[in-house]
Amino acid sequence: MGPLKLFLLIGDPVEGSLSPAMMNAAFRSLKLNHFYVAVRVPEKFLGDAIAGAKKMGIAGLNVTIPHKIAVMRYLDALDESAAAAGAVNTVKNDRGRLIGFNTDGQGALRNLEEKVGSVRGRRVLLLGAGGAARAIAFSLVEAGADLTIANRTVSRAKELASLIERGLGKRVSFLPLNRDRLKNVLREKDILINATSVGMRPKVNETLVTAEMMHEGLIVYDIVYKPLQTRLLREARKAGAVALDGLGMLVRQGALAFEIWTGRKAPVRVMESAAK
Repeated sequence: MGPLKLFLLIGDPVEGSLSPAMMNAAFRSLKLNHFYVAVRVPEKFLGDAIAGAKKMGIAGLNVTIPHKIAVMRYLDALDESAAAAGAVNTVKNDRGRLIGFNTDGQGALRNLEEKVGSVRGRRVLLLGAGGAARAIAFSLVEAGADLTIANRTVSRAKELASLIERGLGKRVSFLPLNRDRLKNVLREKDILINATSVGMRPKVNETLVTAEMMHEGLIVYDIVYKPLQTRLLREARKAGAVALDGLGMLVRQGALAFEIWTGRKAPVRVMESAAK
């Protein structure tokens, strides 16, 4: 089986994460002597945690809220997926060098297109401009979506739109997270994606968009998976919209991370089963 390799999920919070069950099932499936564990790391200890992981020879990391942007300053190099998005969710220890990757964008895009077909030419409203949102935004625009970004701090939405325009040469619209503005904009949209933590445990009754703001046939994709059925998705069903949960993105981004770490094809079905 080879020497033991240890992989970590770091974030705050990490309680209730499905990633350890999913990743350890994948390792067992391929008879790899690897083990994956979630570790809570408060923001003030992030630098120490990364330095410690490097010195201990941790083979790889997944990075979740709130560290996806801040972690970049502690790494030795960035893959182009992370450099473009300005966020990291996967780290590989390559013989003592920590290299950052981002699998969020492609994970979300693959899962979404598996469910609803190509996003090319479709009008998408993305809620959020943080770590996961950045990666998802780049992947959507690369795939040909017509993207609008909404964020509470509109300057961050503007910054992300400008990054995409400079990097990909495609125009991206942005607006503040204002209910009246969102309602008007959503009338013209085909897909709504929540890439914020709103609705995540313990604040399960929160949502940025309610049923009266949506229209029948709108595709509503929530990357939150704790709980799996968020209030946003319940509101979507009330409106006659198509409701898609975040479990598929979790699995697809995890599969891509698995392949970066191991060089082996991920056992996606095993991972899906373990995450349910």
